[in-house]
Amino acid sequence: MAEVHSALYETLQDGSARCVICERRCVIREGGWGWCCTRKNRRGRIYGTVFGEVSTKMIAPIEAKPIFHFLPGSKWLSLGSLGCNMRCIGCQNWEIAHEKPCEIAAGRTQFMEPREVVALAKQENVTGISWTYNEPTMWLEYTVRTSVLAKKEGLLTTYVTNGYMTKAALDLIGPHVDVFRVDIKGFSQEFYSKVAAVDDYQPILENALRAKSRWDMHVEVVTNVIPGLNDSDVEMGGLATWIATGLGKRTPWHVTRFMPYRGLENVPCTPVETLDRIRQIGFDVGLLYVYTGNVPGHPGENTYCPKCGRVVIGRYHFSLIANNLVIESDPGNHGDHGDHGTARCKYCGQRITGVFG
Repeated sequence: MAEVHSALYETLQDGSARCVICERRCVIREGGWGWCCTRKNRRGRIYGTVFGEVSTKMIAPIEAKPIFHFLPGSKWLSLGSLGCNMRCIGCQNWEIAHEKPCEIAAGRTQFMEPREVVALAKQENVTGISWTYNEPTMWLEYTVRTSVLAKKEGLLTTYVTNGYMTKAALDLIGPHVDVFRVDIKGFSQEFYSKVAAVDDYQPILENALRAKSRWDMHVEVVTNVIPGLNDSDVEMGGLATWIATGLGKRTPWHVTRFMPYRGLENVPCTPVETLDRIRQIGFDVGLLYVYTGNVPGHPGENTYCPKCGRVVIGRYHFSLIANNLVIESDPGNHGDHGDHGTARCKYCGQRITGVFG
């Protein structure tokens, strides 16, 4: 495994050091490893051990993240490594996210230099690079270094994250990321403690707010609804209200169907009726764009005009099947996310929030 001197840590007495990349803030003794098993202490200094170690690499549509309001239909070079700072029960990517790099043999990954990733993205003519599949802060230094190079080449970047990084880590990657697609898995401490072994989920909410307000990232939220764990009206109503009042009513919220995976094999798939109920909760508190995920063909995959109610973007699973947007050229709109215009419903002229064109 490739090593790199960690970007964020504090030296302590007796050779120990505190990692400050995620909110676990592990104190790692000399020769020891952090909770995620991607950070180790060698002679009082912390090193990341998965720099450039790619476990998963593919060209994927942005809808697979899922991200619906940022360049729909675009293709992205999507990369993942190993490890996670949560290792949630029921994780769909558990084969890589639950791996402990400190315990596995060589050969599980392919090493890629940052410049190789950027060159591949250019060769494949994709829109940008998506850091996904496992928690991207596990290889924070790599995502920063590669994203800096990507930006110089006109590529965009997305961060598909659980949001449990420190403010310092967010601010390190913040200038180089266009989209912050964050999992807000539930809205109670009981849920986060049981599913993700997280003692305080408030930093996740704070990071979502900061990604938008400080770094002007496009933010979309995903909540995987697990029967009996986070599917109550109280919990989902609280989360929907927080999104509407904190991130804003135009923030896309993806309510996705749980599929039985590691540690929750005996829990049934989320009933579609439950997803419909929670989606309506989102609309009832004022959210304009609430989506049903992991149910191909469901009407909740589509984007509807909040004014006239017509379909402005039709989807089937990860594919676009209708586009009823009119993009108005805006010569003065040359933001950090590239050149784009204003998207409007072709039926009534209502503006549709997002980055299009």
